[in-house]
Amino acid sequence: MSIPYAILFDMDGTLLQTEKLSTPAFQRTFDQLRKKSLWEGETPDESEITNILGMTIDQVWNKLLPGASDEAIEAADTFLLENEIQLIHERVTDLYPGVLDTLRDLHARGAALFVASNGQEAYIDALCDEYNLKPLLTDLYSAGRFRTRTKNDLVAKLLKDYQVKKAIMVGDRHSDVEAGTSNGLFTIGCDFGFAKPGELNGADVIITDFPQLLDHLPEIDTIKQSQT
Repeated sequence: MSIPYAILFDMDGTLLQTEKLSTPAFQRTFDQLRKKSLWEGETPDESEITNILGMTIDQVWNKLLPGASDEAIEAADTFLLENEIQLIHERVTDLYPGVLDTLRDLHARGAALFVASNGQEAYIDALCDEYNLKPLLTDLYSAGRFRTRTKNDLVAKLLKDYQVKKAIMVGDRHSDVEAGTSNGLFTIGCDFGFAKPGELNGADVIITDFPQLLDHLPEIDTIKQSQT
């Protein structure tokens, strides 16, 4: 299978307003860890939680549970995923404004759309089910699914698996920009109010509202012509 044109999207902070979900999910997780006597430390504050969004799950626990036992980390994995999925179903958050309509537009124009996320596989799957994104997406690539160490590796695998000829990387973290540039992609950084200074340095374009994405894809209208 060869794909002429693909757009790769990070999930947290790019498609989804993750901060509304992540804080209660981690708060519940740390409460559970303490109740099980697996951790004695304080719950990270909201800024600490926001700073780890976009990391792989191993990187998250290295940051938030330094020196924790294997048992604690395994329990944290389980608790966090259960809490996230429960909160997804509770609809404590939503996609960013304009995401669904923009993805529908891109899909209708013939672009192959992918999620490329450092999140856990079941978490990404539950989100795409809950918000009815799967009909618009070619595949869901996650670090949890493929056990990749970095976003660079994940994007490289996706491009190779699908023999993508041209692609664009869209994300809100430096790791997204780096994954795009290291794989030779045009990169679009999403600054929806949470990017730290310098976070999106190196991106070819920075947008502050998701539908602005369409303003930076002039070649999108030639996709279907090239496929016929």
